[in-house]
Amino acid sequence: MKRKGLRITKVVMNAEEMEKTINRMVHEIIERVGAKKNVAIVGIRTRGVPLAERIIRKIAEIEKINISSGTIDIALYRDDFFKSLASPEVGPSNLNFDVDNAHIVLVDDVAYTGRTVRAAIDALMDYGRPASIMYAALIDRGHRELPIQPDFVGKSVQTTENEAVAVYLAETDGEDKVVIGEK
Repeated sequence: MKRKGLRITKVVMNAEEMEKTINRMVHEIIERVGAKKNVAIVGIRTRGVPLAERIIRKIAEIEKINISSGTIDIALYRDDFFKSLASPEVGPSNLNFDVDNAHIVLVDDVAYTGRTVRAAIDALMDYGRPASIMYAALIDRGHRELPIQPDFVGKSVQTTENEAVAVYLAETDGEDKVVIGEK
């Protein structure tokens, strides 16, 4: 989401709260997929990628295992590609594992209408047929337009349609925080 022109009205999470939230999500993911073989964590570009990398590192620390990983770019899979994206930034998708029969956890920063993760699922299916796909979102702000819900949620926040949720990450923005602001 665009950060320029966003008038911040509330800080939802600071760096310490974000760290605790991600740690809790990691333990939930381990509990849910720990017994499965062929598990992969895939970050949805842009801010889902560093979140996925954090989750992967924490799982490796706790479980002492290497987990398959990847990134998926959804720009060309968006249903608003030709409507509202004047010049979309298309980045590479990089899946370092065989998607067929893999148990995949898609990671994104904010769950909103459901359209982003739908596009990510479409993109994944072009690479193969996973055994299962789960969805992890740091923030769930509601307002679904599609019947898609995250399996793992860091924090649910109440927002209006006129508000925006912005996730700032040290890797991309120089600091960790989540804010609500007016568009």
